Amino acid sequence: MNTHAYLRAYMAGIVVPTIGLLLGLTAFIIFRLILQFPVPIERAIAFPMALVPNLWGLWNMVYVRMRQRGPWNIGLHGGVLPLILGPLGFTVGRALGVLETHARGLVYFGDINFDYAFLVFGAGVGLVAYYLFWKYVVNFFNEVLGIA
Repeated sequence: MNTHAYLRAYMAGIVVPTIGLLLGLTAFIIFRLILQFPVPIERAIAFPMALVPNLWGLWNMVYVRMRQRGPWNIGLHGGVLPLILGPLGFTVGRALGVLETHARGLVYFGDINFDYAFLVFGAGVGLVAYYLFWKYVVNFFNEVLGIA
């Protein structure tokens, strides 16, 4: 089953964020439409729904390509992805006007404040989460599809 390895890599890569986004969309519908949460988060949810699964799939294709050149750790490979997604998300948030920077931290939608210390802690948690998701979940799907 060596045909279409990159297509299979793409499909294995999009599984995790697609499931996560389905759960996120469910939470969005509950908070925004049922509980009448007043913050317009639909502007911020478009970025992850449109881009993140595709980037995971493309990143898994890059992983398959790098493995052809020699051994490559999938956990470390996945742990690098937030270092790309973070600045990209920051740039999109600033461009859409949902994110502002201040001396003490970031402000989303002019209402939700995040101190820089919290952001550093969150970035560390995100790196560990991505490492674990890629090492165990994406690698599992790669093995199922015969590309690991």
